[in-house]
Amino acid sequence: MAARKTLYLGTFVHSESLTELEFLYDGAVFVNESGTIVAIQGPCEEAKVKEMMFPRLGWAEADVDIVRAKDGEFFFPGFIDTHIHASQYPNAGIFGQSTLLDWLNTYTFPLEASLADPAKARRVYSRVVRRTLAHGTTCAAYYATIDAASTNLLADLCLAAGQRALIGRVCMDQLSPDYYRDASPEAAMAATRQTIEHIRAVDPQMEIVRPIITPRFAPACSMDLMRQLAELANEQNLPIQTHISENVNEIALVKSLFPPSVTGATPTDDNGQDPTSYASVYDAAGLLNDRTILAHAVHLTEGEARLVARRGAKVSHCPCSNSALGSGAARVRWLLDRGIVCSLGSDVSGGYSPSVLEAARAAVLVSRHVAQGAAAAGQAAEEEADRQKLSVEEVLYLATRGGAEAVGLAGKVGGFEVGMEWDAQLIGLGVVGEDGEVEEQDGGDGNVDVFGWESWPDRVAKWVYTGDDRNTKRVWVKGRLVHERK
Repeated sequence: MAARKTLYLGTFVHSESLTELEFLYDGAVFVNESGTIVAIQGPCEEAKVKEMMFPRLGWAEADVDIVRAKDGEFFFPGFIDTHIHASQYPNAGIFGQSTLLDWLNTYTFPLEASLADPAKARRVYSRVVRRTLAHGTTCAAYYATIDAASTNLLADLCLAAGQRALIGRVCMDQLSPDYYRDASPEAAMAATRQTIEHIRAVDPQMEIVRPIITPRFAPACSMDLMRQLAELANEQNLPIQTHISENVNEIALVKSLFPPSVTGATPTDDNGQDPTSYASVYDAAGLLNDRTILAHAVHLTEGEARLVARRGAKVSHCPCSNSALGSGAARVRWLLDRGIVCSLGSDVSGGYSPSVLEAARAAVLVSRHVAQGAAAAGQAAEEEADRQKLSVEEVLYLATRGGAEAVGLAGKVGGFEVGMEWDAQLIGLGVVGEDGEVEEQDGGDGNVDVFGWESWPDRVAKWVYTGDDRNTKRVWVKGRLVHERK
């Protein structure tokens, strides 16, 4: 929690809607000791802000810390990573020529299994938490491993560092190596309950860390296990995360593993839904609801999209990993048009970077490939194909407010409004002087150069396309400073 009241002064940028950023210049945001925004003031000089607002809020100047954004700096909401495998972080950037299923067996399962070693788990998890905070990620939906003790350690480390996190103990009882799987559905449930109990013990109000039910993906889980996990999620009102329709071979595998005789589904439902589709398998297990985060959704059918939208499940778009593993290009506009809430996931380590900013950048570029593919294949007229392209404004919405909705924190984080909590990052861009040089402390060690004639929307676009963690100067979660670039 924030130890003192804090007044933030400068330029503030956040998503007002999916397509529009709001800019507050020379603004003031007042945050109380508990990290909640209690007032926002429009353009005004600092002295007048203090004179007018401190008495109104009952604040004494001696009790208030002041943080001022300098020229070239602005405050932006913290990023929300809705899909990241903390246990895979050492493998970021390593995937060779693999596709999804080969990559799991070659790289992923051996690494995850090795984190049953507490010392190794601490080393890996400590680093991924610090690294994601440095990239401005104030909240992450983490997959850990099947080991309950190391999963609990991840929760402890996130809590200590102050990073909001949904912590998932991975469940998998089939189609995985003998050395790395749950012995039975009952064993998986027992270990999952251990993690839930641990998180409730260390953060009783679940203000910073929360458990999330995590069936790895349908091929690795029996129907019995998925149904028991769904019952547990409903019993304790917990969120759920899993993968869906990432790779065409994976989809075919799901169809072969879960015929109606296994799922109990009828040949067709009232909505004409294919009972053997990936989404139908999860629905038959009871895993699709408005607390569910579905990663990827690259190859959803029209019927599946209707089902996902009807259940209120959310999608985590993972453009970096979809590109790196050759899984395909998710049609985000198509998903949005069908009423599905979308967010962004780094998907480390299928994704090569723990940066949500990198995911936002990739989301823009991938959407252009989707548009080009639709036009080239004659699937859409030029104007309709062009609609598939995502804008800078839209991907920043996915990275903040879309993410907040996906993790169940809509209205609490993801923007700057009275009553919301101060999860924010201070972004510094390099301001180029008359001599062509940039002071290092002003962002001169990064790639973004601002000459002064750019509009603020153009400055933000420069940051999205060319920025990285060197531009992330400070990060706060619930008013607490959790990262500061030295």
